[in-house]
Amino acid sequence: MSARVLAGVPKSYVLLACIGLVALNLRGPIVAIAPVVDQMQADLGFPPALLGLLTSIPVLCFSLAAPLASLATRRLGAEFAVTLTILGVLAGVVVRSAGGPLLVVAGTVLIGLAITVGNIAVPLIIRRDFAPARQGTAMGIYTAALNIGSFLTSVVTAPLAGLAGWRVALAAIAVVAVVAVAFWTLAVGPRNAFLVSAEDRGDTTLPPVRGSGWITAGLTAGFAMQAFSYYGVTAWLPSYLHDELGMTVAEAGAGSSIFQILAIVGGLGVPFAARFMSTTAVAATLGVLWTAVPAGLLLAPELWWLWSISGGIAQGGGITVIFIAIIRLARDQASAGRMSAIVQGLGYCFAAVAPPLLGYIHDVSGSWTPALLVLLASVLIFFASTTGSVHRVPKNH
Repeated sequence: MSARVLAGVPKSYVLLACIGLVALNLRGPIVAIAPVVDQMQADLGFPPALLGLLTSIPVLCFSLAAPLASLATRRLGAEFAVTLTILGVLAGVVVRSAGGPLLVVAGTVLIGLAITVGNIAVPLIIRRDFAPARQGTAMGIYTAALNIGSFLTSVVTAPLAGLAGWRVALAAIAVVAVVAVAFWTLAVGPRNAFLVSAEDRGDTTLPPVRGSGWITAGLTAGFAMQAFSYYGVTAWLPSYLHDELGMTVAEAGAGSSIFQILAIVGGLGVPFAARFMSTTAVAATLGVLWTAVPAGLLLAPELWWLWSISGGIAQGGGITVIFIAIIRLARDQASAGRMSAIVQGLGYCFAAVAPPLLGYIHDVSGSWTPALLVLLASVLIFFASTTGSVHRVPKNH
């Protein structure tokens, strides 16, 4: 019955909806730890350093396992790779909720590795299965869904843990994975979803782009600074609001959620803005919005809500415009996978470094000013690298 209903819907719409469902699973399991960290520590006796590592492990996987994820996607096929992603997240969530400290860590590693495959495979599917004119919209929906998953998980996990305990709260994320794998199977068919099928079937190789190596290097630098800035602000904005403006912990947490939820506007806004502006102008606008975050907190901290809105739009739009540039720059599916692995692999190295580095700078200096200056340097590099690189990327295939 469900298959017959889906048969009456345009294939691209079904695929787009499934990409959104898959994306809901690619960040939520990571942020779910933060709301229940105190309960986990009380129950498992984790030292604070290990608890912090639970949120860093997936980001390290994004970096270290990206080349392997790219290879797996090419050898196994993008559809099967997405299935592995969802099932891996499902297994990791169950394992993480099932036992003691060892299983918590093992489940977290499994989640990180599974999501790394999805980080590579989903943009490849967008490049292959959507017309160039629609790739921006598809990528915007994908990145918006990443942030929707993060936001909903953050909102729901703490109340659910209060009612049923942290294990049930973390395990509940599995429901989204079950729904995603069911719809993914209906959308691409059981054969494609569960059988290996090598990538690049009938793929057309486009003429090379002059200076593509330098463009890739610029996109890598832009993504690295985007990731550094995002994870740095995510980790320390609540503490900044508490220390500088005297907010309670609850108020600071609620205030920082503005930064997360506005990413949806950025992700969906990039393809919309690109209809009226050049991609270069869009990238430059995002650079200005990113720059406003550390500059605004330094000069006018009382307007923190405005800088959170600006940063939220910038971080959601920044990752979108870089992914769009990658799929336009790549000349075939294989090069798209390799390029994505390079950009994400190196970029997430900086993401993993950001929270401890900014925290160390703050502790040593006793002030948030040096940390904000480091953040300002990172967003300025994002501004320059992304804008300069996007300007040289082909407009379409």
